[in-house]
Amino acid sequence: MNFRISGGNKNADIKLNQKKDGDILYLTVNMTLPSPEIPEAFKIEWNFSASDCCSTWNPSLLDIHGLAFDWSKLAVKSRLASWMPMQSLISNDGRNKLCIAVSDVDTPMSIRTGIREEDATLACEIEFFILPTAPAEEYTAVVRLDMRDVPYYDSIYDTAEWWENEWGYEPAYVPESAKNPMDSLWYSFHQMLDRDEILKECRASREIGLETVIIDDGWQTDNNNRGYAYCGDWQVAPRKMGDMASLVDEIHKIGMKVILWYSVPFMGVYTEKFKEFEGMFLEGSGDDKTFFGLDPRYKKVREYLVGIYKKAVTDWKLDGLKLDFIDSFVLKGKSLLPDPKRDCQSLENAIHLLMSEIRRELIAINPEIMIEFRQSYVGPSIRKYGNMLRVGDCPCDILKNRIGIINLRMTSGKTAVHSDMIMWNVEDTVENAALQFASILYGVPQVSVRVDKLPEDHRRMLEYYISFWKKYKEVLLEGRLTAKNPECNYSLASSVLGDKAVITAFTNPVAEISTPKAVVVNASMHKELIIRDAQGKGYKTVNCMGEEIASGTITADLTAIPVPKAGMVFIG
Repeated sequence: MNFRISGGNKNADIKLNQKKDGDILYLTVNMTLPSPEIPEAFKIEWNFSASDCCSTWNPSLLDIHGLAFDWSKLAVKSRLASWMPMQSLISNDGRNKLCIAVSDVDTPMSIRTGIREEDATLACEIEFFILPTAPAEEYTAVVRLDMRDVPYYDSIYDTAEWWENEWGYEPAYVPESAKNPMDSLWYSFHQMLDRDEILKECRASREIGLETVIIDDGWQTDNNNRGYAYCGDWQVAPRKMGDMASLVDEIHKIGMKVILWYSVPFMGVYTEKFKEFEGMFLEGSGDDKTFFGLDPRYKKVREYLVGIYKKAVTDWKLDGLKLDFIDSFVLKGKSLLPDPKRDCQSLENAIHLLMSEIRRELIAINPEIMIEFRQSYVGPSIRKYGNMLRVGDCPCDILKNRIGIINLRMTSGKTAVHSDMIMWNVEDTVENAALQFASILYGVPQVSVRVDKLPEDHRRMLEYYISFWKKYKEVLLEGRLTAKNPECNYSLASSVLGDKAVITAFTNPVAEISTPKAVVVNASMHKELIIRDAQGKGYKTVNCMGEEIASGTITADLTAIPVPKAGMVFIG
């Protein structure tokens, strides 16, 4: 491959050094400037043969996976608080062709690939410093180009381990409570929170096996018009919530843990603190009309936010925090101008300082504290501070939730991966409602329906799926997760641990059984599943509420077994 360098500051010296280890090529990128300057964007470009390249994968892709054009390339854009610098090219049969990754996961950059019509090659590029950063005099990063002939997911898993093991991105400790099913109140309540209704919901959700409640936006304001104009003071809205400490205590007595939501950067114009922090906002980190984004480069901002969370966890005995919108910290416009009042010039370093201070203070209060982040702030660097990574908002969207879960599982190591909160229209069939749960089995379920108001069959379905998930939790979360056909948003997924497997058929009804015991979940529209390599094993099928439908013995190496939508077949 012929590598080309373009762009950068006019007086920058940019060099590449190559080192090969089998079918993995490492490029060391060195940029030096004669004096500190804000680095201008520069690119490394090369062409790669499109032979047997079928699709593109990166952690942010949730729908289109084609090869794209070189004039409109598919891209992943990453920085400290958004995604990660990794993009793969995959063959027709799901093999790795080229997995591109960069060691530096903090600096704003993009990886792009697209077909060049003239010669049927893929035009590949990595562009560094796509957003302004603090002045620098030198910069170094290592590019990893994995061209091994291995399953595509192996190259992704190996890249995640490369970041963790070779570049010091050690993830945060994950308490066991972060791996238990949760009831999130956002879709089910929105801002219409009410103390009595919350307690009623907690009692109902605890009865069916949910173990933590996430109290979302609305607890801090009596205004129910959405938006963030009332965020920033973080005082309890007493008419809705009463006394927060006593509410948390009552929920604890029900047997549930409590996580409370905060929009980390946002300071609304109707808050008491707004004027106090004027001049300490990042341009464009809010809507710059009704709410603004605080600038963590100011020590006062960091101390204020850390103090808010520390006091809340201490006074209210919270079990965790849902820290939202960290990816809204951006640097542009007037925020690029210097200010001697800042004690930190780099936004990335300031985010690190803020998050490390938050984590240190909260662990000192509660070593088992849960901290939830969501897509897109789910990369190796930010995983040092949060121990729950959630799929981004996709209400009622079975497809995006399933893709998001699998994408996150492949890049997140042992960090607890959570679904977006599943919800559905209660007028839908119970089978269609069950598909919401069947699609997110390989992550920790978050549920956001009014459990206390569900139709009886929907409630029985939800209770069954939660009990099933808990029984197979170790296989689902700790097993080796593989997924077929990423170009089709995954046709079938399987997690194997020891002698057990849980397989989910999304569009592909053919399940190969490689373990003594297996469960195959029918998350497809097929009315039967095709079971391979299970001759002589006993089986039992159940519907989405766990009611047994049939049982018997598999008599052939290839056997069709009727399984209803969102039902399961237990083998062995």
